[in-house]
Amino acid sequence: MRRDEIISQKLDWVTVLIYGLMVFWGWLNIYSATYDETQSIFDLSLNSGRQMMFIIASIVLILAILIIDMRFYETFAYFIYGGVLFLLLLVPFIGKEVGGNRAWLGFGSFGVQPSEFAKFATALVVAKYIGTIGFRMDNLRNQIILFAMIGAPILLILLQKDYGTAMVFMVFLLVFYREGMSPFLLLVGLGMAVIFILTLLVENNWILFGIIAVAWAITIYFNRRKKIKRLIIITAGALVLAFTITSVEFIFNNLLEEHHQKRVMVLINPELDQLGAGYHVYQSKVAIGSGGFFGKGFLKGTQTKLKFVPEQYTDFIFCTIGEEHGWVGSLFMVALFMALLLRVVYLAERQKNRFARVYGYSVACILFFHFATNIAMTIGLFPVIGIPLPFFSYGGSSLLSFTVLLFILLKLDAHRMHVLQRL
Repeated sequence: MRRDEIISQKLDWVTVLIYGLMVFWGWLNIYSATYDETQSIFDLSLNSGRQMMFIIASIVLILAILIIDMRFYETFAYFIYGGVLFLLLLVPFIGKEVGGNRAWLGFGSFGVQPSEFAKFATALVVAKYIGTIGFRMDNLRNQIILFAMIGAPILLILLQKDYGTAMVFMVFLLVFYREGMSPFLLLVGLGMAVIFILTLLVENNWILFGIIAVAWAITIYFNRRKKIKRLIIITAGALVLAFTITSVEFIFNNLLEEHHQKRVMVLINPELDQLGAGYHVYQSKVAIGSGGFFGKGFLKGTQTKLKFVPEQYTDFIFCTIGEEHGWVGSLFMVALFMALLLRVVYLAERQKNRFARVYGYSVACILFFHFATNIAMTIGLFPVIGIPLPFFSYGGSSLLSFTVLLFILLKLDAHRMHVLQRL
């Protein structure tokens, strides 16, 4: 049987169908967000026309991914990762600035955002390392190497001042947990995030110190008969949370830029600066709320047409969906994402090869972070950090990178199904 016949028979067409629906609907909403009745949806001067070209490029890329032997992705994982890191290293020196961030490499009129492709490259290298023979997650050396693998792109992206994209790589902690890492780091990380917000909300920090002390005492009491190592770890976690309280003011005033500070404060107080830092979120909620139950109809949105919502075709594309398709359309979009995420988890779980399984869970975590953060951002539950909605937001780098991320998994799964049939 020829390779193309194997691919067509064993490819998970349910996932492909969901992907196609998302990309097509996203394309329509990009057109609607910048609708001009005098121009066609295919007009290359419009974002919809350019997105169509990105979709065609994605189809070509999909065919290439499916034709290439599946062993290529595991064999060359380190080379792909190293190449993307090299591109990230070049950005601060020769990159061009777009939207206030120097995060793009320009080639004439064409530009590419290496940080988008760093996601699938990191997923490949993490899966490659965890998939090596004899790997143990409870080995300290292995943990250090894995944290270095996700830390390198984070540091290089932070140099670009793209804090939102840098945060995406933290989801690999969930993958590590799935493969056997202690939940301690996850709990401490979540605790640090909660403490950070509470420190901004509560004027008297001694209240928070007291809560941590009480929680530490109770935990120590119920674990008093455990090994001394566990008690030391619990105490270290409490000290890290206490240190977080004392460092919040320094981090907020010295490490965050002024516009990031304002976005955090707007999250805490939505009524603050609605004509400035809070303008995006305020107009976003107005647009979504104006859609009602069934929406205003395709191409009939007023908030987006009159450009009240900035970036309504990129980071705030959900506003267009909410306004024109209402609660019903928003629910359908969320259902599509949930179906995709559940399908990806299902594909990951049925992999016998550890490399493929770890890669599958990496795909699920990255997609979930983007989906959840983007929606939360547009409805005021998370600071505005410039996270696109996968397969919906306008942008070539975004669409191509998510397409590569997803279809490498589908290629790995198709190979597995072919092997099972032969057996």
